[in-house]
Amino acid sequence: MSLFLIISLLIISVIGILITKKRSIIESLSLLVSGITCIVSFLIAYKVSSVGTVTFFTFFSLDALGAIVLMIIGSIGFATTIYSIAYLREETKKHIIGFTRVKQYFILLQLFLFAMYLAITAGSPIFAWIAIEATTLSTAFLISFYDKPSAIEGAWKYLIINSVGLLLGFFGTLLYFTSVSSLGEGGFVSWQTLRENASHLDPLIAKIAFVFVLIGYGTKVGFAPMHTWKPDAYSKAPAPLGALLSGALLPVAFFILLKFKTITDLSIGYSFSQTLFFIFGLFSIAVASLIMFNARNYKRLLAYSSIENAGIIALGFGFGGLGVFGAVLHLLYHSAVKVIMFFSAGNILLKYHSAKIQNIKNAFHIIPTTSILFVLGFLIVTGTPPFGIFFSKIYILGTGIKTHPVVALIAILFMTMVFVGFLRHITQMFLSRSTEEKESGEGNIWLVIPPLFFLFLIVLLSFYIPPFLTKLIHTVTLYYTYD
Repeated sequence: MSLFLIISLLIISVIGILITKKRSIIESLSLLVSGITCIVSFLIAYKVSSVGTVTFFTFFSLDALGAIVLMIIGSIGFATTIYSIAYLREETKKHIIGFTRVKQYFILLQLFLFAMYLAITAGSPIFAWIAIEATTLSTAFLISFYDKPSAIEGAWKYLIINSVGLLLGFFGTLLYFTSVSSLGEGGFVSWQTLRENASHLDPLIAKIAFVFVLIGYGTKVGFAPMHTWKPDAYSKAPAPLGALLSGALLPVAFFILLKFKTITDLSIGYSFSQTLFFIFGLFSIAVASLIMFNARNYKRLLAYSSIENAGIIALGFGFGGLGVFGAVLHLLYHSAVKVIMFFSAGNILLKYHSAKIQNIKNAFHIIPTTSILFVLGFLIVTGTPPFGIFFSKIYILGTGIKTHPVVALIAILFMTMVFVGFLRHITQMFLSRSTEEKESGEGNIWLVIPPLFFLFLIVLLSFYIPPFLTKLIHTVTLYYTYD
């Protein structure tokens, strides 16, 4: 019933925003719904930690990893709504957008959240695919939000690459269905049905199917070389959307990919999927590290960071054991830190009216709170102690050194390059001087409260993880560890 409440609230929110003509009502309705869904998502996750996998109306189910991702969507969705209200008000003051655009934004935002909730709770891979495709359609319009030629180009690139990728993923999904001798009741084939019939799946078909699924959903995750949509989409979309694309959509796509990995591993063993995770993981880290050196746009810089971290998470699930434990922690920490960094990037954009790194000068003096948040975000996302990502990387790479030392050492080399490349741009943005005079301060306190809260959350989770969350993480670790 809790899931039904989330879905109902989101639908009501969209309808309410469509019919109202007052901005304050749109903002209040969006804030109320996102706040309630955030609370409910945590209640559902707590229930999953207590009773295990929860099933709703046959067509929906939620396991431990799904519960973790549900909390990520709920918390980031709520924070994004709060930040979006303040951010869009500032853009309205600057005559960048009007009421119609604000209304469109909140409708598409609610549809995006709705699609992600459906994707992780769908009991069938077909329903999950439909929901993921819905995230593509809703976010494509948000990427082209400002109607600039470059934004429209980025939206089309995003739409085409992701749609083609998901089409390949759909083909791979159908190949998995060959293991089922007869369709379930009403033609419904669930994830559980595919797992139960994994032993009947032809080994060659299993390999081909997983390759298609990995390419399809890996496009949504942002693995290299399917990553090419990310820099354009992240740089052209409104800043609040970047937090959801990187912090929430990436875990959702990864979650579905891991469900297929489990079925494949039950059919042919884990070495095949492990090898592919190593290949795509290392390649993603390498590509991100090399491109980041020459990045000219700080929002694109964050896109390359997401590509790198997707690769790190893939390595963690590939290594198994404590690597999986580290990968789940990394997923949590990465989602939280990207909220800090994208919201901070939005504040920088509002102040400087430019996303180019070379145009950001003397930021520590002009927007001190935002500057501190962005720099701390850099230290967190690159794994600087004592923040949580340092420990998650230790778990992942420590496991890799024991089991696959060559893979782990190559990853460490490129991750070091990421730190150096990132530091180069951070120095230029925040330590360089400028003679240009700008008014000091962020202007609106609600532009800094959401990222400050997530900074507090990361610090807290770096040293203390609530018992129910610990139980969920351990459940996921056991589920995805095979030896």
